[in-house]
Amino acid sequence: QVQLVESGGGLVQAGGSLRLSCAASGRTFSSYAMGWFRQAPGKEREFVARVTWSTIRTFYADSVKGRFTISRDNAKNTVYLQMNSLKPEDTAVYYCAAATNLYGGNRYGDWAYWGQGTQVTVSS
Repeated sequence: QVQLVESGGGLVQAGGSLRLSCAASGRTFSSYAMGWFRQAPGKEREFVARVTWSTIRTFYADSVKGRFTISRDNAKNTVYLQMNSLKPEDTAVYYCAAATNLYGGNRYGDWAYWGQGTQVTVSS
């Protein structure tokens, strides 16, 4: 079993930055992929970014590419999402996720464990 706790959400003006953190516990953190998804009101949960177990590969949704950066610190059992140049359309609840394999995927069903979510609101 894996427990994930997100933090770092909040209210920011368009063009600003936030850094989300996700602390993991319960399993060997370095042995599985980590990712971030988001869900806006009335919309389905969508993929944002993921990082493989070894941190060698990162993947991003087209909508955030060039603005968001995912990273992980295996020594701290933590994954981060640095969000720059934020837009009002980035407003959503952001969820941290852990896969049971090394690479994860871009679909909701690729991920086994989820955090409780943290709200990000970008004002125009």
